[in-house]
Amino acid sequence: MAMSQKELKEAFVSHLNGTNLVEVALGASLSPLCLLNRGLLLILCHKGLAALPVSAQSSFRLLFDYTALILPLVLSCTILSDFLYQVVTGVCLVSVCMLVYISHTSTHSFGWRTKTFLESQLQFVQVPFVTNFRVFVNLMTAISILAVDFAVFPRRFAKTETYGTGVMDFGVGGFVFANALTCPAARIKATSGFKLKHITKQLVSVWPLVVMGLGRLISVKITGYHEHVTEYGVHWNFFFTLALVRVVASILLAVLPVNQPLFFALLIALMYQFLLDTTGLKEFILHNNDRDYDFIHANREGVFSLAGYVAVYFAGVHVGQYVMQRRLIVKEWLRALCCLSMSSFVLYATVCLCQILLEPVSRRMANLPFCLWSVAQSIFFLSSIGLVDLLLVFSQSTSGVHCVPSSWSLCNKRTDSSSAKNTVNTMCLVQAVNRNQLIFFLLSNVMTGITNSVVDTLTCSSDLSVYVLLSYMFINCVVIYVLHLYDITIKFW
Repeated sequence: MAMSQKELKEAFVSHLNGTNLVEVALGASLSPLCLLNRGLLLILCHKGLAALPVSAQSSFRLLFDYTALILPLVLSCTILSDFLYQVVTGVCLVSVCMLVYISHTSTHSFGWRTKTFLESQLQFVQVPFVTNFRVFVNLMTAISILAVDFAVFPRRFAKTETYGTGVMDFGVGGFVFANALTCPAARIKATSGFKLKHITKQLVSVWPLVVMGLGRLISVKITGYHEHVTEYGVHWNFFFTLALVRVVASILLAVLPVNQPLFFALLIALMYQFLLDTTGLKEFILHNNDRDYDFIHANREGVFSLAGYVAVYFAGVHVGQYVMQRRLIVKEWLRALCCLSMSSFVLYATVCLCQILLEPVSRRMANLPFCLWSVAQSIFFLSSIGLVDLLLVFSQSTSGVHCVPSSWSLCNKRTDSSSAKNTVNTMCLVQAVNRNQLIFFLLSNVMTGITNSVVDTLTCSSDLSVYVLLSYMFINCVVIYVLHLYDITIKFW
């Protein structure tokens, strides 16, 4: 019997097994490299950019950022996906060549400049690599949610059915970790007592996510839009998970010692894994097909995976507290970023060990290996962006050009004025997305639904698929960039 279009699309994203940990990490490393190349190109071309008419600079900068940051990400998960190692190696070589060229423009020796740089002080209001991490998680998710419906997007990158590590499996874990990095508990190291006011504020603050979750649920059911039921359940979706994780974690952080988030992250993850292994919970989540019995049966993946995501959130709070510690000198930040990098490698090794001795990573259950992998991948991504930012600061100090947005600035150096720095950040796609992150993600979801309704994604050629994806991302970027240029922040909660 012939399958309907809805059934064909659901089958297209079902029963997948993912790829290996190395390829997922390699794909994640492309974003920091793109950020590095964007910054180095701005340094090298600053005179040409400054010579452009003011009216043309904002449009050019949008096209520049789109080409440097978005285009490589789209191509790497589509027509260049089979050459990912070569792509990353090529981008690395380009970065090295530009770094060497910039280094040779200095009259001082490399050793003297390095020593001076490490002892320099940094000035910033927010930790820039935390902002960049949150933005790139959003950007990569926006690309993936539409790209997965096209044949040009490798099936090994899509979400896995039961066990495995697909690129998209990192999406929710990365979002949860990113939210935790900047939550109140991460910014304020110690609190005490049961804070009813704080809990109430958190309950109120998640209503946009609840509304968007309800909006997605209603629109999917009314339009008959394809959905992968084993992803979250019949009525559950991504927005409900984000909202409830934030609420549950906020309540727990209000009654538990906030300076011990790592301990509670491990405790929650281990207890949940213990329940999966010693009770019938794992069998219920994976193999019970009676979704009509009640709400829990219908949405068991979304309901029970909350425990794993809360553990990831607590781990994110711990990393946020570590990152937000007061550091002024470059070498202190370098030491912290190296420590984060080493932590990610230790966690990766632990994930491999768990997959041998316990069970594979399962996004569907959000089991212990999944929690460890989500945190390892997040820390690796975060530290990579941080190290890239330090390279950009070094390049700016070497060249005497300070025109890279979303980056640190050195104290006691001849830098641009604050007004000039604000102008640079105004014409920046990263800052634009950061300003309205939730709106950008909502727009991406709406555009994904519209695209699927007008384009037969299953039969598109590779070239047409890439064109549609690039157009989709360009529209998203233009809308959010224009809002930023006009100093509009859409926040009504």
